[in-house]
Amino acid sequence: MAPNPTPPEAPSPGVESAAPLAIICGGGTFPLAVAGGARRAGRPVVLFPVRGFADADFTAWPHEWVSLGGFGFLKREMRRRGCRDVVFIGNVLRPRIRDLRLDWTTLRLMPRVLGLFRGGDDFLLTGLGRLVEEAGFRLVGAHEVAPEILMPAGQLGAVAPDAAARADIARGREALAVMGPLDIGQGLVVMNRHVVAVEAAEGTDLMLARVAELRANGRVKMPARCGVLVKRPKAGQDLRIDLPSLGARTVEGAVRAGLAGIAVEAGGVIVADGAELIRRADEAGLFILGFEPADGVAS
Repeated sequence: MAPNPTPPEAPSPGVESAAPLAIICGGGTFPLAVAGGARRAGRPVVLFPVRGFADADFTAWPHEWVSLGGFGFLKREMRRRGCRDVVFIGNVLRPRIRDLRLDWTTLRLMPRVLGLFRGGDDFLLTGLGRLVEEAGFRLVGAHEVAPEILMPAGQLGAVAPDAAARADIARGREALAVMGPLDIGQGLVVMNRHVVAVEAAEGTDLMLARVAELRANGRVKMPARCGVLVKRPKAGQDLRIDLPSLGARTVEGAVRAGLAGIAVEAGGVIVADGAELIRRADEAGLFILGFEPADGVAS
């Protein structure tokens, strides 16, 4: 599960190379993990890191920096380099319209873009993906290119959830099932079967920081090692665009929030640097669990 910081060896002569895969890169290490998975499978890649969001080191990879409002430039570069398939991966916060540096192509699309900003994140991302497809490209999920980054089912690491944690996981799954169709968020925190925080525009890390603050100021009066972060995709979410993610920073945030563990949907959440994730969770005494999408909590 560990991301590949430098390109692997070129595919052997017996591997047939397809057209280059375009990877539009936001923040974090996932873009390099996906690029490494594609190359190991014999697929050439071109990375398009987004200015202001992408923060990995792309110098060892074929790449071209793009701006968030430069859709015309992006299309031309992908076509010039022979790309047909496109992957979106990495963290990108919803921008303000006035902060976008628009090229002429994007400016002509502004009536549609403005309409997309009037919905939730899933509505916005799905609409942007549709624009890419209408331009003649095929949208591909990161999990299809690098399936090794998907969360497996069962317990990761040495720590197992107890009965109280399992009850919290069940309550969290029930709440997310209700929230998903409303395009509210992909995660929440449950303590003693009570939902104490819901992920919204701030994202998982800041939600966990809010839980830590609630503990510190006495608004949440629970013993340490109580509560679970539960994450899963929204119902009907286009997994090619926005899969929930789990990384070492999530573990650190859960520890500061005083939680007992993290439970995410197996096959529905991507994991960055799994070995480091497990190491940090074990050191902190935190459990990591992958539950099956439709069944009971995996054991």
